[in-house]
Amino acid sequence: MKLKLLIIGLLISGISLANKIDEMSKKNTEIATLGAGCFWCVEAIFQELEGVYDVESGYMGGHVLNPSYRDVCSGESGHAEVCQITFDPEIISIDELLEIFWQVHNPTTLNRQGADVGPQYRSVIFYHNEKQKSIAQKLIKELDASEAWDDPIVTEISAAEKFYKAENYHQDYYNLNKHQPYCSFVIKPKQEKFKKVFKSKLKK
Repeated sequence: MKLKLLIIGLLISGISLANKIDEMSKKNTEIATLGAGCFWCVEAIFQELEGVYDVESGYMGGHVLNPSYRDVCSGESGHAEVCQITFDPEIISIDELLEIFWQVHNPTTLNRQGADVGPQYRSVIFYHNEKQKSIAQKLIKELDASEAWDDPIVTEISAAEKFYKAENYHQDYYNLNKHQPYCSFVIKPKQEKFKKVFKSKLKK
């Protein structure tokens, strides 16, 4: 009877049952906020993962209120280009997300990823709780000890601040602009390499 009333109520309000069930299934989610260079690249990779429900490109970690893309690109606003990732920790853990994070960019170059240079492109983890912070710190120590890279990791670990969602044209950028030169020559090769290495973690 309760389910019947719920369905009738949803039909009256114009909300589909599928959308409501989808919304209810996402209640036990967590947020991870990561910066690994251009957010177009980061978004294109993390939205492919099983257990990741949403990836939004935006800005965090600066001192300018309501920054625009131009503000951030100037390198003077203090913000990093980041992706805010909504995920189900029962499907993919924060440890796994960070493992992928460190594999898909170079965490040893300060304020730089390839040809993208500036503090807005810094390697950064904005943690949302003490668990995320401790896991990130532990993994950095382990990676440095393993000498996975020739140089030490310079990834910044900071408490999450206000997230400013980037302009609409930045959202789902790779999927909507696959023939754009940056997408073809920078994002596509990186995404293809990622899919080969983490094939078992991709959405079916």
